[in-house]
Formats: sequence, C-alpha cells, structure tokens
Amino acid sequence: MPAPASLWRNRDFTVFWLGQALSVIGGSLTLMALPVLVLLATGSLVQMGLITVVSGVTAILTGLFAGHVVDRSDRRRLMIACDLARAVLLGAVPLVWLTAGPRLWVLYVLTALVTALKTVFDVAYVSAVPHLVRGEDLTAANGRLMGTFALGTLVGPVAAGLLTAEASAEWALGVDGATFLVSALTLRWVRFGRHAAAPDGAPAPAPGGARLRETFVVGFRFLWGHALLRPLTVLLTLLTFVTMGATDLLIYRVEEDLGHGPATLGYVLAVSGAGVIGAALAAGRLRRALGFGPCWLGAVGLIAVAVAGTGLSRSVPVIAVLAAVFMFGTTLGGVCSMTLRQEVTPDALLGRVTSAFWAVHNAGGPVGAAVLTVTGKHYGVPAASLAGGALCLLILGAGLATPLRGGRPAAASPGAPAAAGRGVRRAEETAPGA
Repeated sequence: MPAPASLWRNRDFTVFWLGQALSVIGGSLTLMALPVLVLLATGSLVQMGLITVVSGVTAILTGLFAGHVVDRSDRRRLMIACDLARAVLLGAVPLVWLTAGPRLWVLYVLTALVTALKTVFDVAYVSAVPHLVRGEDLTAANGRLMGTFALGTLVGPVAAGLLTAEASAEWALGVDGATFLVSALTLRWVRFGRHAAAPDGAPAPAPGGARLRETFVVGFRFLWGHALLRPLTVLLTLLTFVTMGATDLLIYRVEEDLGHGPATLGYVLAVSGAGVIGAALAAGRLRRALGFGPCWLGAVGLIAVAVAGTGLSRSVPVIAVLAAVFMFGTTLGGVCSMTLRQEVTPDALLGRVTSAFWAVHNAGGPVGAAVLTVTGKHYGVPAASLAGGALCLLILGAGLATPLRGGRPAAASPGAPAAAGRGVRRAEETAPGA
C-alpha cells in the first residue's frame, strides 16, 4: 500500500518497521518448527493440538494483566525486555537438544513463557504505533507492518523447511532467538513521541494501586459500550474458536494425509504469504471504499472457504492457494480491527483495551483448537475442516444481523474521538474502585 511521503520520511517508524520485519521472519520459523518438533517427537496430532492449547491459554491469562503493565510502563523498554527474554529462551532449545536430547516438557514450558512475553510485547506494540506516526498515517503504517508479516510468511517457512530438512527443527528456534536480539537492538534507536494525542475528555490512567481486575474491567467496559467493538469482540471470539487449530490441520494434512515432507510444507506456507501481501496492499483502499464492517465480514467469508477447502482438496497447489486465501482474510480483518481500536480508543487506555480485546476474543481458541484437532484425529481432517468452514459461515450470518453490516462506522468520523473519551470516562467511573 503506497504510504504518504511523510511516513516514508519518519525515521523512528522506519527503524521500528525494519527491526520488526526481521523479528517476524524469525517468528515464522517457530510457527512451523515448533509443531514439527512435536510431531517428530510424538507422531501425534493431539500433542500438536495441546501445544496450541497451551499457547492459547497462556495468551488469555497474560492478557488479563498485559494492558495494566503496558499502560504503566515505558513501552520501548518493555518491548526490549520481552525481546531479550525470548532470545534467551529460544536460543536455549538447540543447546538442550544437543546435551540432553529431545524433551517434550521443554517445548510446553517454552511455549507458555514465549507466549506470555509475546502477548505483553504485542499489546505494547499496538499501543506504541500511534506514538510513531500521525493519525492520518495510521492505516498506512498498520498496512506496512502487516507487510512485514507477509515477508515473514514468505521467507520464514521456506527457511524453516530447509533448516528442518538439512539440519533440524530445533535450530530454527535458535535462529528465531537471534532475530529477537536484532529487534531489541533496533528498538534502542527508536524514540516514541506523542503524534497521537489522547482524544478530548480521555481519563488519566488509573492510580498505580488499582487492582488488576479493575483495570481489566475498564478495558472490557469500553469494548462492551462501543457499538462496533462489542459485536466485533463477540464474533471474533467465535471465529478464533474455529480457526486457532487451522494451522495444525494444514500441517497434518500436508505431511501425514498426503505424505509430503517439511520442505513441501514450507513452500505451502510461503505461498500463503501472497495472501498477506495482497491484503496489506488492498486493506486501505477496501476500507475507504466499503467501510470497516463489509471488509471484516468479507474476510470471514474468505476464511470459511479456505478452511473448508483445505480439508477437501488432495492437491498441494490447491491447498497452497487456499492457504493464501485464508491469510488474505485473516490479514484484512486484522488490519481493519486493529486500526479501528487505535482510532476510537484514548491513548491512556489503549493498552488495557487492547489487552481486554485479545483476552476475550482468544478465550475460546484453546478449546476450539483441542476440539478441531481431536475431531481431525477421530473423523479425519476433511470432516474437521468442513465443520470449521460451516461454523465460519454461521459467524458471517450472525455478523450481518449486527451494526457491522453497515458501511463507514460513525466512530471513525472526525467528531468521534471526543465521544470515545466520554465513553471511556464513564467506564472508568462505573468500574469498582476505579
């Protein structure tokens, strides 16, 4: 997506963007290498699903306090600390494998710790972007950041496949750890300014002594009181229930059902990066032309087709194309929903609102991943994929009965920030002890 010239001249955002691009490539290595390690150690689809469950449960629990930490911390230092800790944890995996051999329990502990650090980092990441760019550049900035994810999904899986085939999957995790060191270094060169001022009427942060539960309630009350964020949160919770285990089904389908190796799987996941690129290029134009709701609901429809088709097809090229469609829908929906939250949420509460949003909509993910993978084991991947696609279509139908079906949200209009600030102040006042 062509960004305004002012964004290209923004040194701090550019350094931030380039550092995260490399980090995302490393994350894509782990996305493939971790389930492959589990599959090599156990040969079990259920064990792969349990790793996903551990990741999802940890993200939910961490989300209860991540916003509280982010809203009261120096966001740059917090992100650097998370990067350094992840570098140490992931870098230790190949050393453990060399000295003690494969240890499945290590992968469970690693998954929980890295997921907790990632959740805190991601909340800080989303909260920091409005401090790096002007309000009119926000959609372009989010699109470019999603483009870094596209780079990761193109390069990372291929590299992971080659590393797994030529060396071993644990070394892919070690390389991921090295990319977090680079990310931490680049963050030291970034200055976070105040490009995005808090909307008029935004409340001051709650006192440091406020109880953790109450700070989470403030973020949740803001979500529940917003005409678009409320149905979006509910529907995305249901969608996450269906799709969190989709990658496990894809990996199992290619490697076990169809009998292909890690290199082929890497290329399939790399092709899916084309969907991310397409969505990153098109998100700004589609949202301007259609509005938030139609874009997000259309993304759900694409996800439904891709999930169902992956289980039905026995052709690797077709599965690769469907993976690209899945990633297009996921990326388009992600860019639109993240930008909407940044636009309508006062800066003083952006960490807590983001944390509450993620905690709530991820709540059903671990259960959904377990249900999807167990269904795939007992009834086959095609049956599980068809069921997942049908549930996505039901979510789409439910969304059409909410305000999301409209075009341009009123909350995104020029007069919306003040109203948003007043709404959050009411949320602060009604939260117990706030």
